[in-house]
Amino acid sequence: MAQQRYERLAFVASSGTEAQAARTALTAAYGDHPPDDADAIVALGGDGLMLQTMHQHMRSGKPIYGMNRGTVGFLMNEYNPGDLKRRLAAARVTVIHPLLMRTTGVQGAHHLHHAINEVSVFRQTHQAARLRIVVDDLERMSELVADGVMVATPAGSTAYNLSVGGPILPINTALMALTPISPFRPRRWRGALLPDGARVVIEVLESEKRPVAAVADHYEARDVKRVEVVSDKSIAIKMLFDPGHSLEERILREQFGA
Repeated sequence: MAQQRYERLAFVASSGTEAQAARTALTAAYGDHPPDDADAIVALGGDGLMLQTMHQHMRSGKPIYGMNRGTVGFLMNEYNPGDLKRRLAAARVTVIHPLLMRTTGVQGAHHLHHAINEVSVFRQTHQAARLRIVVDDLERMSELVADGVMVATPAGSTAYNLSVGGPILPINTALMALTPISPFRPRRWRGALLPDGARVVIEVLESEKRPVAAVADHYEARDVKRVEVVSDKSIAIKMLFDPGHSLEERILREQFGA
């Protein structure tokens, strides 16, 4: 199979000194095209910049290749300014489908936002949230008393989901993780694995007494009474990774503590 060639590149960078210096050097070496006219988008920074870039260009179909000029860099490739076009041609493609969050507020307002990592539902005050969970129109839990609950994608399963005890999902699995956040009742519930075609509805009980916010990555809707989450298969985000350093491999290594 012939390698894909990426001749016209668009560079985006975080505000950090290292990221800005890298952007200056790379645009001088390879030129810089508007994202709409580029064959690929190169993101320079950390995971926050990568998520921001994916959100901004998720409907464009443009492949996104990240190089780490930030801190964590789980979603990034190693930074190396040399022979970038050759690296891009050899890169492996990982396709990500985001979640779509639909919220209904206490006052009737509606919001739509996408999430690449997770949709989280949180208590807004000192009082625990009381939540009802419905999957594909069937009640699966009549009452969850907890700080909250989240629905995570495989790409997001190693992020916040993992930190609250959720499972790591291989990137190509057709699953979503439904994970409680500090559950009080039922105490032993550790969450569920759902097919990525499932429709998850989280209803807020006592929404005025126990207010709840819903967050899709970094988009927040406050004072919600209903949150619906589905995988949006109409959007396919293409991420590029160097051979041997794919997202699939990184997630697999996380399962062994590497």
